[in-house]
This record gives sequence, C-alpha cells and structure tokens, in this order.
Amino acid sequence: MASAVHQNCHRLLTLLLRPLRAPAPHPRVSFSPRPAGVRSFFPAPGCRLGTDAVALAEPELVPPEEEDDGTRFVVVTFYKFLPLEDPRAEVASHLHFLQGRDIHGRIYLNEQGINAQYSGPRKDAAAYADWVKKDHRFCDMLVQTSPALAGHAFPRLKLRYKPSLVQLEGGSLHLPLLDPSMRAMPLTPSKWKERLEARACLDVSSSEMSGRKLLLLDVRNDYEWDVGHFEGAQRPNVDCFRSTSFGLSGEVSDPLNGVDKEKTDILMYCTGGIRCDVYSTILREKGFQNLYTLEGGVSNYLKAEGPAGWVGNLFVFDGRLSLPPATFRRTAACWPSSPSEEEERRWVGRCYACGSEVVELRHRNCANIDCNRLYMSCGWCAEELAGCCCSDCKAAPRLRPLLPGHQRYLKWHVYRDGLLTPAATDADC
Repeated sequence: MASAVHQNCHRLLTLLLRPLRAPAPHPRVSFSPRPAGVRSFFPAPGCRLGTDAVALAEPELVPPEEEDDGTRFVVVTFYKFLPLEDPRAEVASHLHFLQGRDIHGRIYLNEQGINAQYSGPRKDAAAYADWVKKDHRFCDMLVQTSPALAGHAFPRLKLRYKPSLVQLEGGSLHLPLLDPSMRAMPLTPSKWKERLEARACLDVSSSEMSGRKLLLLDVRNDYEWDVGHFEGAQRPNVDCFRSTSFGLSGEVSDPLNGVDKEKTDILMYCTGGIRCDVYSTILREKGFQNLYTLEGGVSNYLKAEGPAGWVGNLFVFDGRLSLPPATFRRTAACWPSSPSEEEERRWVGRCYACGSEVVELRHRNCANIDCNRLYMSCGWCAEELAGCCCSDCKAAPRLRPLLPGHQRYLKWHVYRDGLLTPAATDADC
C-alpha cells in the first residue's frame, strides 16, 4: 500500500511539474480570467484533485480475489430489444421481485424491451440481473458491472413503463428496433480495436483508389466527448441525445453530410450501446448501408481491451459522472491499472468558461436554473462566476447557490418554487 501511495504521489508530482501552457482565449469570458499560463489545478470549491490523482481521491478499487461478502456497492447496466406483449405487467413483476432489496436506479420497460441502469450492494444487484436472465427471453443479454465507489450512484429507484427506452425526439416506438437487420452490425471489442488500428494505418491513396472510406461516429453528447473519446472521433454538436441529427441535418458540420452511403463504413459508439442501436435504425431508413456499432459500448471495450485508442475518462449518467478506464478492468493482471505518463499526457479537459486545461474531468450544472448546462469548470471560474457557466448566466434572475465539491443540485423545480431553505441546501444536496 505504501508503495502504491508513493507511486501515486510521484505521478501527481510529475503532472504538477509539467511545462505550463497558456489557456486559449474564450469568447464566453467577459470577466478577468485566471492569470495566463496557470494550469487548472485549482479544484472546484471544496473538492479533491481529479482523475490524474484518482487513486488518492477515490476509494481504492478492490481486486476480484479480495471482494467482500456482497455488501460492496456496484453499478449494473443492461438492455435488450425484444417484443413484450404486456410491459406494464412486466413492470409489476419486476417491482415485486425488488421488494426488500436495496436497488436504486432507472429501469424502463415498454413494448420494445428493457433498459436498466441501477446500483446496489453486489448481492442484491447480482440477484436482480440473474433473475432477469433466468427468463429465456433475456438469457443472452450482456450485463455490465462496475464499482459504485461510494454507495448508491442513483438517488432512488425509478422502475416504470416508458414509451421510449432512450430520450429521443418523437420517441422510439415507431422505429424498427425489433428487427436486427435494421440495427447496426455489432463488433466485439477486439474487432472494434482491429478496425481502429486499420483506420489509423489507412493509406489515403489506396482508400481513394478503392473508393471506400471509414468514418468514426460518436453518438453521444458534446460534454461526454469533452471528458473522453476515441481518437479521431469528431466532437458531437449536441448537448442532448434527443437532438441528435447525424445524417439528417444537411449542415456542413454534420460528419455524415455528403458521404457515400454505399461506400462508407460508419463505426458508431456510445457509452453502453443502446443509443447506437436506436440511432442506427434511423440511419438505415435513410439509406446508410454499412453501419457498425461497438458491442456493449465504450464500457465493454475498456473492460476487454483497456484504453487502446481511447483518450480521457468515460462520462456516465449517474452520481459518479466521470470514470477512469481502469475502473472497468476486472482481471488480476491489470488491476489496478496504472496509466503511463505518456497516456496521462494524451488528454485533458477544458474549462468551458476560460478554456484552460482541467485536470478534474468532472462536470457541474450551471447555477442559472434557466440554463442548467452541464459543463466542466476550473475552480477559479466556478468561484468567479458563482457556479454559472458564463457572465450572462451569473446576471440571471433565478440562481441556485454555488455547491462545494462534488455535490449535485436537486431537481430544478425545487429552487424555482422556493421550496429549499439554505439549511436544506447544505444538508440534502
């Protein structure tokens, strides 16, 4: 343990002594930004240093051989498209099974299947996944597990019928999700890695002669890309999946605008795979023929292949927000994973307000209720802008308090309706 702490301290010291680079000017800034050349090692108010010091900042991950008796908290995710004749009856059955079990999260069912992300003690979390898979309809479903690190990753359990398994404009019930031929062809993590390596070594002249192209498409949101992404993937120009319009907008910034639908191989990826499966049916209906998706998403890839071709952390939609690739490695040979200095140098985030480098790849919501933007901020700008993403929001009439550390805001209507007292803010957020 002492050796591990010494190594982590050495890594952190190495990071701190790197040559400083001046932050890029940012059009959103109308206040006096941090002094030029100061790197963003200022943490958010009251928080710890970020992912480069993750071994010091987070509870230590436990190797498989040292796992406990089932009380350690984990996060479990799975989804499957299949026809459910009576999804509301399925919801009742799932609720009945979970009675007396400590499960928090989002579990949605409808006529097209199930989508689940939840946390709980390993014993309860595994029991629910095993119960679902005992149904022959779900027996081949991929179930992914990762450490929760600090108790529940979700505030409560939401298990209900939902017309759309993902947040998509117009819903998803009209899409041919139940037809596997309409969805992208899944690639195992090893096959995906081979495609990435082939793309990196692709000879431009031979590509032009054959007429085939390969395009890497990040089917997530801009703030997810900011935390981490595959090398060569263009930053999405959306902040919500329901607004995704790849191949539909005709805008110059659309990476699918003008591509040959028959001779372009499109490699799609997202966190766990479901968004790619859904969106690939939209692209298929628009005539795109060569669609491929990363089976199990980035989380499955990091578990199987490590961070090869990946830069940064992985954004997740739960209380953990940002996870280093080492979180997903489960074999003793690579647990815990200690990235080399070269790997650590490859990617840092940027403060949304001033553009300076941010060591802590973790987001916060804008304090302006009417904005609520999810963005990365250095501690300097968080203090200067009172928790807002820009000067305009700081001057807005409806502001929430600046929360210290990694605290999260409650639902926006609580602040809008004046239901929260300052004392409650300190106690409950």
